[in-house]
Amino acid sequence: SISIVLLITLPLLMYYLGKKNKGETLNLSTSEQSETTTISGAEKLDHSRIMAFLFGGIILFYAFYKAFLLPETISLKVINPNYINLVLLGLAIVMHKSFFNFLKAVNSAIGGASGILIQFPLYFGIMGIMNHSGLVQIMSDFFVNISNETTFPIFTFISAAIVNVFVPSGGGQWAVQGPIIVEAANQLGASIPKSVMALAYGDQLTNMLQPFWALPLLGITGLKAKEILPYTLILLLAGLVIFIGGLLVF
Repeated sequence: SISIVLLITLPLLMYYLGKKNKGETLNLSTSEQSETTTISGAEKLDHSRIMAFLFGGIILFYAFYKAFLLPETISLKVINPNYINLVLLGLAIVMHKSFFNFLKAVNSAIGGASGILIQFPLYFGIMGIMNHSGLVQIMSDFFVNISNETTFPIFTFISAAIVNVFVPSGGGQWAVQGPIIVEAANQLGASIPKSVMALAYGDQLTNMLQPFWALPLLGITGLKAKEILPYTLILLLAGLVIFIGGLLVF
């Protein structure tokens, strides 16, 4: 299948590129060691391990109690985003060993998340405009009108790749374009599973052009988008050949 071809081809391609171009070693910045200073007054609480373990431990105990001991809530239903966030908060405070270290880590991490916080609402705004203005409908109808049962998955793939540049969200794109594709496949007598996979393939392909998915990774590694794009563009070209070939053959 196409997935097997991708799993074999792309790692080999990246291995070849890695061997051909040794590149350079990047020294990523690490957390600076705190300077030895005299801590007094309320600052002692910020640096106190006892306070961090006590506060974090209370949070974790409450989470454990609510999930496993409280009769009314002993159920998997207790696990929701709020519960997960509570557990993660408790673990973070305990593992950082002091409120000072915890707040310092949060301050450092905010820089890596800033791109997502700004761009995510922007992309969903674009998705709303494309959906309510009918742009996605017009584009999909165009490809339906020029395709037949055989070529429909190919044109679905192309249209999905184009839409994904502006709406880099798999779920958002499916909500906008999915019903149109399924209805068109029914009208043309094309395979619905194949058409849906073509939509997913198109979404995956231009992720290599649109680095939105990589923002958390870039924040963690300290790399810039321009440093990974040459490699992702090579993957885009390889994926283009594999996806189109697979849609024609399978």
